[in-house]
Amino acid sequence: MRTCPSRAGVLVAALRFTVILEPAEEGGFIARCVELPVASQGDTRDEVLANVKEAIEGYLEVKAEQLKQRTRGEKVEVIVEAPSPLVA
Repeated sequence: MRTCPSRAGVLVAALRFTVILEPAEEGGFIARCVELPVASQGDTRDEVLANVKEAIEGYLEVKAEQLKQRTRGEKVEVIVEAPSPLVA
């Protein structure tokens, strides 16, 4: 994870997510994010990747706002070890 300031002056993190691309029955592609409950579709590979990226960003913005509203304690980062098939 990498952090950098956004245009609004708020720190943002650059995160990586795994997306599974599948051909859609009606043509085009479906993209499903493995780590998040997010999916999108598009007519081309580039379009579906742009759409799913936008969907992931929107999902994370909503989750960040929800977390901000209900967090009252100290924020602490925890690092855990995970089996390699989960992170590969």
